[in-house]
Amino acid sequence: MINSIWFYMIVVSIIYGLFNGNVKQITEGVIASSVQTVEMCITFIGVWALWLGLMEIVKKSGLIQVLSSMMYPIIKRLFPEVPKDHPALGSIALNFSANMLGLGNAATPFGLKAMKELQELNKDKEVATDAMCMFLVVNTSSIQLIPTTVIALRASLGSMEPTSIIISSLIATTISTIIGVIVALTLRRRSDKRERNKAYA
Repeated sequence: MINSIWFYMIVVSIIYGLFNGNVKQITEGVIASSVQTVEMCITFIGVWALWLGLMEIVKKSGLIQVLSSMMYPIIKRLFPEVPKDHPALGSIALNFSANMLGLGNAATPFGLKAMKELQELNKDKEVATDAMCMFLVVNTSSIQLIPTTVIALRASLGSMEPTSIIISSLIATTISTIIGVIVALTLRRRSDKRERNKAYA
């Protein structure tokens, strides 16, 4: 869907430029953008490699496991329907911890595993459970202690202080996560209320 939207936007822009006699500007824009893209990618690769290396050290040092243990009480409250000793809780904790540290590559396998394990608890395989919806919300908003990707992008574009985004990113992602959790809990309560009303009807 997104690819289609981008494709049509590009096509419409080119056609509009042709009809308005801006062929030269279109050609120059395409060439300039191509050059800038290659330059940005080369710079981005170096910065990204640096941060991934640092994050790999963090991962191997066991900090993710420490964060997971600290987050367990909160996770248990967010997913009360998941049994206490179910492996899904561990996968969720690891996913959240990896995301908080900016380890997107490490977080993805944990996220897929968590969803698979939550699906095993799902009685209706065609409908997502409350736990699955909550996990998706928190995983998407993802509190960022170290926004690795944004830092790397800022550095690749010549920012003098690429890490200055850390505080504002932490505040923004914390607020978005809190709002997401509140909305998910509200919808969960409404769903539970409807189910109870149906049972009494």
